[in-house]
Amino acid sequence: MDRLILFNKPFQVLCQFTGDGGRATLADFIKVPDVYAAGRLDFDSEGLLLLTNAGWLQHLIADPKHKLPKTYLVQIERMPTEQTLKQLAVGVKLNDGMTKPAKVELIEEPNLWPRLPTIRDRKTVPTAWLRLTITEGRNRQVRRMTAAVGHATLRLIREKVGDWELGELQPGEWKEVKCPPPSQYRNR
Repeated sequence: MDRLILFNKPFQVLCQFTGDGGRATLADFIKVPDVYAAGRLDFDSEGLLLLTNAGWLQHLIADPKHKLPKTYLVQIERMPTEQTLKQLAVGVKLNDGMTKPAKVELIEEPNLWPRLPTIRDRKTVPTAWLRLTITEGRNRQVRRMTAAVGHATLRLIREKVGDWELGELQPGEWKEVKCPPPSQYRNR
């Protein structure tokens, strides 16, 4: 039977089940046998991680050729200009080429769980929040995109992958949801 787990990956947890120098891993939170992360979140990123035992679903989620949208809440240093937001939306030149167009909006600070350790606080440098949706999955792409337009990413939380959303899951919590049939995604 195909299984699908939605997990709110906490800050500083590795997206693997095996240990690495005493750092927290998925095995510290998820005791379901034979499921594997479909895609990754960096050690210093938080939020929605999908796990499955279905190879076809793992491929659909992780392979960039399927262009499954991934939406992030991004706290950046300094307030972006309209030009900066447009630049993120049309694509940013990175060292591995131009990014594809993204959806980006400036949002109010979301109501989130506190992060430990806390974000550095510089009284003279304001922060802003973006909701950014990409259809690629390059290594540390969102962080590199905001840096390329002059805004360091301070906090990065994935809230949605395709049709699956983080919802009310708190850090370290997970839930199993009904795995869709492969036929639902054949034409993607």
